[in-house]
Formats: sequence, C-alpha cells, structure tokens
Amino acid sequence: MNALFIGQTYIDVTFLIEHIPTGDEKVVARDYAVSFGGNAVSAAFCCARLGVVPDLLASLADDWLARMFLDMAAKYGIVVHGRKVRESSISFVMPKAGRRAIIRCRDDDYIHPVPPLDLRGCRALHLDGHQGDAAVAYAKRCREAGILTSLDGGGMRANTHELLDFIDVAVCSTRFCEQLQLGPAGLCELLKAKGCRVGAVTLGEEGLVWFDESGEIREMPALALPSAEVIDTNGAGDIFHGAYVYSYLTAPEKSWEEHFRFARAASAHSVRFLGIEASLPTRADVEAVERKYREVAG
Repeated sequence: MNALFIGQTYIDVTFLIEHIPTGDEKVVARDYAVSFGGNAVSAAFCCARLGVVPDLLASLADDWLARMFLDMAAKYGIVVHGRKVRESSISFVMPKAGRRAIIRCRDDDYIHPVPPLDLRGCRALHLDGHQGDAAVAYAKRCREAGILTSLDGGGMRANTHELLDFIDVAVCSTRFCEQLQLGPAGLCELLKAKGCRVGAVTLGEEGLVWFDESGEIREMPALALPSAEVIDTNGAGDIFHGAYVYSYLTAPEKSWEEHFRFARAASAHSVRFLGIEASLPTRADVEAVERKYREVAG
C-alpha cells in the first residue's frame, strides 16, 4: 500500500445546460459526462493518474452503479476496500460560468464496521471527513505510525474538531471559513493551534492562503486561465488534494510550496474539461500548464 484514501463514493453525471428546467419544462444538454465522484475518491483517482496508485476505503453498494465504479477503479489499478451501504450515491452536476450547481443523493448508513486494513508500506493518509469513525480511527493509527495525514476540509462535519487533532496537512475551502465565521488567515491560525504543521485555504481564482512548518502565513496567486477555457470547476479542489499527496509521495524532500504549486497547476488543468475523469492530469499535463500560464498579477 502506497497511500490510503478514505471517503464516500459517488457516480457523477455532469450536464452542460443553459438553465435548470422547472415544472413540466424539458431542456436538451449541450454535452454530458459520467464519472466517479466524491472528494477523497476523486483525489485518489488523481493520484493514480499521476503515477502513484493508492488504496481506497469507500462506500460500496451491491448495485449496477457500484459495479460501474469498480470497473473505473480497476482501469486505474486502484484497490477498493468497500464498506457496505444499501445503495450507491449519485450526483447531478451542472457547471456554468465558473460555478456549479449540484444535486446529490447519498447513502452513508454503513452496514459494516470499520475494516482493519494492513498499513505496511503506507506513506500517506488522505481524508475528506466522510466515514467519520473510519477517518478518526485511521488518522490516529497513522499519526502513531508517523504516516503523513491529510484532510480535505471542504466543510465542517460532526467529527472535524476531533479529527484535526491527528492531521498534519489540512487544506480547507472558503465554505469551511464561512461555517466558522473566520477569514482565511484566521482559519490558518486555528489550524496551527490544532497542531497542523501545514495548512491552507483554497480561494479558487483568487489563489491560496497557506502556511508551512515555519508558521508564516503566505499567499499564492492562482494561474491566469482565460475564462473562455474554463468549462467545469467541479472536482478541481479534489484534484488539488490528490496532486499534492502525489507530489509528497514522489518527492518528500521538496517544500510544501513546491507541492502546492504542483497541485495548483494540476487543478488549473482540470477546469478545462467536462467531468472529473476527463479532467485528471498526467505529469506531462501539469508541466504543460506550468509552462503555459502565468500567475494572476497582484
């Protein structure tokens, strides 16, 4: 096992439409994509696409959507440790003008307990807060074993404060800030107080506010992509997470600024494609983005 990602499995159906129909109205989408989804799940696929294949502990039903998901995972060589639920979760995603509307159906009533996995060889754990009992249990195990622990702080969950006690790297969203009524710098201070040695808040087209072991809070501008190239921002944050975990696994001696710059380019690549699978970058894609685009002028 190179790394372990823990999260909730989705099948994403993404439509390009001009507006969401209401009542008896019907509309025809300009394009669509069907892909795997879920925060840590998408991050795991990104890590695999870049070249380090992780294990994945994720919800898994016994239905045709789950079998589709397992086919997707097999394509990338990802070993799925399924945790039983009654039905698969699904998302309907409608991106437009750099934003996206999402409708989700989720089954997170886990029938089986947290499975005991062999962590030999594991060098990183990435969580999104789903499967709260598994997230806390494995964060504790990995912290005790000296394995890097990473959290996608997309939003506050019931176990977030407890979970942060065992997290080395926490990268959070603006929604997380809003829920705590904190600005990005204030959230970074909270993460430092909880013992995170690296933390960040992603701000979309406004870039990143972050700190590393030095404790200094810094800003990293976004890359200047023309708005005409932005097709689908859904999953861009997940790809950011998967890319920095990959960068750490392949070059742990590099600074976190370097890991985050790599992830920034991976995320910038992703928004130019429809659906999460189509947006997964290769290492060559990341390098091409780094050459092509400059930082947003301050």
